[in-house]
Parts: sequence; structure tokens; C-alpha cells
Amino acid sequence: MTTDASRTSVFTPATLQHLIKTGEGPRLIDVRTSGEFQTSHIPGAYNVPLDTLREHRTELGRHLDEDVVLVCRSGARATQAEEALADAGLPNLRVLDGGMMAWEASGAPVDRGQQRWELERQVRLIAGSIVLVSGVVGFFVPGVHLIGTAIGAGLTFAALSNTCAMGMMLSKLPYNRGPRTDVRTVIASLRNGS
Repeated sequence: MTTDASRTSVFTPATLQHLIKTGEGPRLIDVRTSGEFQTSHIPGAYNVPLDTLREHRTELGRHLDEDVVLVCRSGARATQAEEALADAGLPNLRVLDGGMMAWEASGAPVDRGQQRWELERQVRLIAGSIVLVSGVVGFFVPGVHLIGTAIGAGLTFAALSNTCAMGMMLSKLPYNRGPRTDVRTVIASLRNGS
């Protein structure tokens, strides 16, 4: 199902569930942080965080010669991963439409671990707190309210560019990182099909 020129195609959760049940399921690459992956993921998915995937895309591409579905929280990071892997010459890429949010909403099976706040929720907390504090302090200290304006501009840019600098910074915190993804281990698993 083609959606636009920038995305090869997408799989709906229902389509992916059907393929997995019939034994024809593609490789699932989850590009969220390892912390997010530990919180919940599709059974059988491999975790290769977006930054790691970009850095090792050529190496990964040599071991992903079959259909691949890329997964993230909502689809934005998976789309970025698709572009990176497509640039490395990898065919047969798809994005899970709506990401883990849609997968879980459809009632599909999920492996769960230690619960953490999602990056988007963390961004809302930090951005909202900065705007709130700068607004209140702005009553007493002239010019401080401009900090909230800067945060608003950053959030607007994040929406327009489909990137989030604050989210990228938060993803590097130990809370979000979880155990470091070892690319060699992922590649060995891909090679062995385990």
C-alpha cells in the first residue's frame, strides 16, 4: 500500500499480524531506544536504535535481504530508518503504520518489560515545565517569558520537520538507553534467523 514518494509502503497492524500468524512474517526491526524496546515490543522484533541503524546501515543491509518492517512508537523514526536503509540500497522496506501505538491499540501481542515513560511524554513534561516556569517567573523578571517562546518555536519546528532535538537529547539519558545494542549480536541473530 503506497502512501507517498518518501515512503515505499506501510503495513497496517492487521496485515502484519496476519503475516506473522501464517508464518510469512517479515523481519521486524524496532528503531526505538533500547529503553523503549524493553518497555514493550512486538515478539520476535530486533532492536536497532535509529542512531545505531544509521551508523551501521551498510553492515545491517548485508543481512537484511528479505522483507523488513520497521517499527517505532508512531512511525516517524521508522520512516527515517527506511530512508537510511533505502539509501544503503536495501529493498523491500516497509513501515508499521502507526507504530507501536497502533499495534497495541489493535490488541496485537506485545512483550512487556520494565515500564518507562515514552520519549514523547518526556518531551511534553520538559517542554511544558519550562514554559510554565518561564511564564510564572516572567511576571517578576522581565524577558524570562521569551524562554517559553523559544520552546514553542522549537516544538513548531519539530512538528514541521518531523524531528525533535529535545527527544534526541532525552534519548541519550541513561533512563532511556537501557542496555547498549550490540550490532554484532543483532547481525548474528539476523544471520541465524533467531
